[in-house]
Amino acid sequence: MNLVWSFILIPFIAICLIPFLQLKGKAIAVYGTVSMIAILTSYLAIQALTGQNFNMTLPGSLISGPINLQIDALSAWFILIINFGFITGGFYGLFYMKTYADQPKNLNLHGILFVLLQASLLSLCAIQNSIAFLIAWEIMALSAFLSIIFEHEKIATIKAGINYLIQSHISILFLMIGFIWVAGKTGSYDFSAIHSYSLTHPGPLSLLLFLFFFIGFAIKAGFVPFHTWLPYAHPAAPAHISGIMSGILIKIGIFGILRMLLLIPVNYTAIGSFILIISLISGIYGVMLAILQHNLKKLLAYHSIENIGIIGIGIGLGCIGLGINNPVLSSLGFAGALLHTLNHSLFKSLLFFTAGNVYQATHTLDIEKLGGLVKKMPQTSIMFLIAALAICGLPPFNGFIS
Repeated sequence: MNLVWSFILIPFIAICLIPFLQLKGKAIAVYGTVSMIAILTSYLAIQALTGQNFNMTLPGSLISGPINLQIDALSAWFILIINFGFITGGFYGLFYMKTYADQPKNLNLHGILFVLLQASLLSLCAIQNSIAFLIAWEIMALSAFLSIIFEHEKIATIKAGINYLIQSHISILFLMIGFIWVAGKTGSYDFSAIHSYSLTHPGPLSLLLFLFFFIGFAIKAGFVPFHTWLPYAHPAAPAHISGIMSGILIKIGIFGILRMLLLIPVNYTAIGSFILIISLISGIYGVMLAILQHNLKKLLAYHSIENIGIIGIGIGLGCIGLGINNPVLSSLGFAGALLHTLNHSLFKSLLFFTAGNVYQATHTLDIEKLGGLVKKMPQTSIMFLIAALAICGLPPFNGFIS
């Protein structure tokens, strides 16, 4: 219980202090809070990966009922990815945001949102109650929206942010339909009710229920045709937020799909084939449109759609393996998907960070106007090259492995 209270109190204290601190103090408060939350939750995640799951029940309310928290191996994997992304993204952001030192009010809000975004993403990995889950999902969506529109004086940035906000709430709508459906039939908002309802209603009803959840999570993940917010939101956000959105935020959609596959026993062969087809389309479509882009960050955003497709291919093959009772195929499919979730978060965030360096040095992201950067920015160029080789899937880099 002390761990849960620490998780609540640390961000709360930081959020209250940030507006009253000097510029350096704000940076220390934000990064210190992110680091403390990361250490606390990573400790629980590492324990879960060794077989010691974290379980706790909070009293909740008359409406929600008890709120169960659980960190199992799946939650732990994504918690570690989230924490590593926020520690590296936060460190990069300390230097990137110095350019905006003359905007203290904007920096106050940005720091608070950064803390809220991390806390909400981590909460989603542990919450087992649909009402609490939707509240955390809404906090995540609003925090990301306000982070995207940091440069709100630009019309294109506002348009990108509103596009993201609308589609995030379409995602929430589909998730609400699934949760209310189960609660209406079972009288419970606990995730265990989803599993029990699916067991007592196999066949078309379970499949339809899964599809509602799949669409809700697929919008967040950026699968085609639910991807249209992604190429606009990622380029509009500050570079460290772009890296976190591409490396971490869209992966919470992958987490949701995998969680529902564990809760809802469906025809795995059929659903695996469905996910595989959508993923193949996403992978091909994403890379095709990436080739056409002249804006560096937009190019990277379309590559995120491609890589979500690659992760989805692994999930689809894993489901087919379950359906045809082939443990080798299912193990390789799911393991490949989880490994690529990690690897993509590493090289894609690095690509966005280096793109941010280029933008601040040249004030443009138009590839046609850039040249000779390897001479002027050798360190950035080397880091970008390493990440580019990784995303190409060339050995011995991590993209090749997964």
